[in-house]
Amino acid sequence: MVVYSFYIFDRHAECIYKKRWAPRPSSTGKAPQSNGLLEGGQQPKALSAEDDAKLVFGTIFSLRNMVRKLGGQDDNFISYRTGHYKLHYYETPTSLKFVMVTDTRTNNLRIVLHQIYVSLYVEYVVKNPLSPAEHPGGIGVNCEMFELGVEQFVLTLLGQNASLMA
Repeated sequence: MVVYSFYIFDRHAECIYKKRWAPRPSSTGKAPQSNGLLEGGQQPKALSAEDDAKLVFGTIFSLRNMVRKLGGQDDNFISYRTGHYKLHYYETPTSLKFVMVTDTRTNNLRIVLHQIYVSLYVEYVVKNPLSPAEHPGGIGVNCEMFELGVEQFVLTLLGQNASLMA
C-alpha cells in the first residue's frame, strides 16, 4: 500500500491540514522518463499544495452531492478509484472531511479515517485549549502531537499492510 496524501477540510471548505508522503502518479497517461521529463521533453505540471487541496475538495464536494441526489440523503460517498489512485472519504457529524489518497490496490479506509478523527483529531486538536475551535481563513491545525500521531498512525498502517502482503 502506498499513501500519497492526507487532507482535512472544515465545514467552510478550507483545507485545515494537509500532508504528502509520496507524489501522486501522473494522470496524463504518459510515463515520465528517468530524467523526470515526459515524452517530448515536457516538464510535468505540478500543482501547488493549495491548488491540489482545492482540486481534491472540489472533487469530493461534487461526488458527494451527486451520490446524495441519485441515492437520497441516506447514501454516503465513501471512495472512488481512478486508474492511478484511490480517494477515501470520511465526513464527521460536524462536517469535517477527512480524505486520504492511496494507490488503487488499497481496500476501503473509511474506518481508518474514523480512527484518525476519534483517536488523534479529537484528542489532540479538539481537546487542546490552545487550538482554535474554528480555523478561519485557512489557518490550519497547528498541533505537533497531532502531526506526530498522524505520521505514526500511517507508518503503522503501512507496516501492517506490508506484513499482510508478505
